[in-house]
Amino acid sequence: MVNLMSQQPPDNHDTPLIRLGEAFHVQVRYTREQIVQFARLTGDANPLHHDRQAAERASFGEIIASGQQTSSQMMGVVATHFSRRDDGVAREMLCLNFNFAFRAPIFAEQDIAIHWRVSEIERNTKRGGYIGHLDGTASVAGRPCVVGRGTVLVTRAVTRAS
Repeated sequence: MVNLMSQQPPDNHDTPLIRLGEAFHVQVRYTREQIVQFARLTGDANPLHHDRQAAERASFGEIIASGQQTSSQMMGVVATHFSRRDDGVAREMLCLNFNFAFRAPIFAEQDIAIHWRVSEIERNTKRGGYIGHLDGTASVAGRPCVVGRGTVLVTRAVTRAS
């Protein structure tokens, strides 16, 4: 049996779990097929996500991604960032609250820049970690399309001997 824990870098207790002003970003792109498939998989039957003619009647000209597709992508970026271990810190995170405002449509084959920044941190001794408040945007060509606020709990991962 291989001990996977011994292959992990040691936890660096000097590295903070979350930092005020910490910022991270990714760039994503949806294909038309991904927009249609996501809407179908999530039970979103709004024709704006799969029917070009309906999108044209609504003055969009082409199908648009559902708000939940981009907000899900944005939450996934946060979860990935605060559960990473690439800096030698074994973290775990829990999404506590997210709110999103949808300001502009997102179309297929557009570069979507997702940015998050930690705006506030508070120690949570009851849960043994830090509550982080985040501000985020998903923008296309510098124009915010989705704006988000989130609250997460970040703790040290409990390592178990195998």
